[in-house]
Amino acid sequence: MDRLSTLLTHFSLHAGVFYTGNICGIHDFEKDALRGHLHLVRRGPVQVIGAGKEVIHITAPSLLFLPRPDRHRLLADERAGAEVVCATVQFGGGGKNPITDSLPEVVLVELALLPGVQALLGLMFDEAFSGHCGRQAVLDRLCEVLMIRLLRHCMAQGLTQGGTLAGLADARLAKALVGLQEDPARQWALSDMAALAGMSRARFAVRFREITGETPAGYLASWRIMMAQRLLKQGLALKHVAYDVGYGSASALTRAFVRKLGASPTHWLKDGPPDEWHAAKHETPGEPNETPGAP
Repeated sequence: MDRLSTLLTHFSLHAGVFYTGNICGIHDFEKDALRGHLHLVRRGPVQVIGAGKEVIHITAPSLLFLPRPDRHRLLADERAGAEVVCATVQFGGGGKNPITDSLPEVVLVELALLPGVQALLGLMFDEAFSGHCGRQAVLDRLCEVLMIRLLRHCMAQGLTQGGTLAGLADARLAKALVGLQEDPARQWALSDMAALAGMSRARFAVRFREITGETPAGYLASWRIMMAQRLLKQGLALKHVAYDVGYGSASALTRAFVRKLGASPTHWLKDGPPDEWHAAKHETPGEPNETPGAP
């Protein structure tokens, strides 16, 4: 079982390196509602303003990831400058998603704490100044590998703030979460989820909410609606989508849409915002064994 790869099959990772080299003075970055911003500081010092409540001082080689970046700026010494790599990071179709929603506003990790990253950084900087054809594609792929290393670190070190990544970081809960993600159409009962985790129903329910911040039923319902949204965007018929995500009929899925998002699938496709995961995750339905797929 590869808990992180399973999640990334649903929310594919795309990185785009847009600057590599030396910076001096002030460099501004606008708010980005669809993508996170990754700033790799190979050599500082660098001050970061606007990312969080306080000014961030980076002196050691570090990786700074802003999952939901507001307007911010990097300040480097006018004479010495700083060596950086800047990139955008997008999961799935962009906007809110269960990966970045699981992370704090600012993720700052010294490169020395990321095992094996030096070889990866060497490849990135060699490619950045090589001038070879395909340079941009190689840089983007290497940045994606770096981002996966960062997600691993966040899970292992407890740097999440609840949500999906926190659940996947828990060895027992991860088995249940992967099961839900791989087979949302199954008529899951709480006892089924608890069995995957090797726990009693009561203990599983309590631990699930403590770690992720949601009930098992709430998570399952949110995941089903999110999967339905992706399939509908791909042009699949409503009745087929309803079957694929565990609802007994198109009308049952429509009712779930209205209950969770305040709009029918037709109206959502026409007017829906890009932050569907966020919209879907707050309503708490009944217990899993109430068979939400029933008409």
